[in-house]
Amino acid sequence: MKKFQFLILPFLCCCLSAFSQTELNKLNELTSFIEKGMADWKIPGLSVSVVKNGKTIYQKGFGLKNMYLTEAVNEHSIFGICSTTKAMTALTLAMLVDENKLNWNDPVVKYLPHFKLASDDWTNQIRVKDLLTHNAGLPNLDFLWYANNLEVKEMIQRLKFVNQAYPIRGGYTYQNVMYAIAGELVESISGMPWTTFLQLRVFDPLDMKESFPTYKSSLFYKNRMFPHFRISDKISPIPYMVIDQIAPAGAVWSSAHDMAKWMHFLLNKGKINGRELISENNFDELFTPQTVIPPKDFYPTTSLTLPTWTTYGLGWFQQDYRGKTLHFHTGSIDGNIAILGLLPSDSLGVFVLGNLDHAELRHAIMFKVLDLLGENVEGSRDWNDEIKSLYQQIADSNRKENVPYNKRDERGSITSFIGTYFHSLYGKIKVEKTKENKVLLHLTPILTLTLNAINEKEFNGKYLDFFWFDDEKIIFELSLNGKDVLALTIGNRKWIKEN
Repeated sequence: MKKFQFLILPFLCCCLSAFSQTELNKLNELTSFIEKGMADWKIPGLSVSVVKNGKTIYQKGFGLKNMYLTEAVNEHSIFGICSTTKAMTALTLAMLVDENKLNWNDPVVKYLPHFKLASDDWTNQIRVKDLLTHNAGLPNLDFLWYANNLEVKEMIQRLKFVNQAYPIRGGYTYQNVMYAIAGELVESISGMPWTTFLQLRVFDPLDMKESFPTYKSSLFYKNRMFPHFRISDKISPIPYMVIDQIAPAGAVWSSAHDMAKWMHFLLNKGKINGRELISENNFDELFTPQTVIPPKDFYPTTSLTLPTWTTYGLGWFQQDYRGKTLHFHTGSIDGNIAILGLLPSDSLGVFVLGNLDHAELRHAIMFKVLDLLGENVEGSRDWNDEIKSLYQQIADSNRKENVPYNKRDERGSITSFIGTYFHSLYGKIKVEKTKENKVLLHLTPILTLTLNAINEKEFNGKYLDFFWFDDEKIIFELSLNGKDVLALTIGNRKWIKEN
């Protein structure tokens, strides 16, 4: 195995003579900042692009695509851009609004008759725009798709079993499933899959040749990162987590080079080479605040940036920063992170891609770029140290103690736990005993856990294959006489045992 190292690629994006000495000093300072931050966070690989005043002023790859191999990251290496995909999905719907094929305030059920929530009233009130704003009254539904193989149409069919969590447009819960449904809407109206629409209407016009709508469509491209995860304080490569079934919510793969083109398009208000891909009116709608987000539900960095307001547009988180409007979005899936930040008043944008799970250096780089290269900014904080300290405090407070368990699985009552359990929203799961006397819980077609007894009704579940997942506590509900198993609970989800 190769020793872990950081490789810094040459600055290739433009001729150095185009910069003043002051600008060169700032870019060199940014490079030093990133190098130090990568060492502090132990990030194997990172890629960064910065655009300003219509020019790409910084494109760099840092470190390795895989910590155990020698291939360096460069500005053409592709990563999953994860939830920064959501802004692209919002754009595809805006293009259809431009063509008068739908209206932002049309009910979703008008175009997707199979879209049904728990009541007709709730269903009929959900507008096209509500698919993108995380405030339609739904609770978190990520268990429907995460490490699962359900297709979006099946997810939609199950929504009628979901209880309303808060009044429509009267709360906030981040929603990936609704963005997946937005992709279904694009297909229903345009007659082509969202992936094809995105390719033809966005990637091709912007000449984004290193961008792909899904993981599967990107597989032929060999210059790609490998995801990494911190397990017991040791960083290791992990398998890719494929989320193509909810592609409009976060499945796009791209490079720093291509994301610079995307940022130019956004900072130029939807125009490319003088051509308007979206009307100014609908472009502005994408960045118009739609949902007020309570500080407790926003990013922890607000404790450092102290914004006076925090909102969500259509695919964008928003806050004030140094008296200016900042539009940004992070993206995260196991072992892969991204962040995109735009400061339109300064014609400034930054994109960061990384291959270590929840490496929050991404936030530090964004704020460092805004301070270094923004207009009329005096002084810059040590964002790396401040953000690292902040997230370390959060990690310490959230750290779970290992659950002790009784390794003696061969108890007389174990057979009573065996069987099939049903949940109206999440479907069936199965508990079985193997020939080796192991107890397995098949949670999804992809997820299986081995169960070890803690006491007569509680088990510690360890995931097979997904070795980087935290253990789960599984609690079985017993009858009053303690002989019959009625249900099992994982977190706040409860499955009823079938007879």
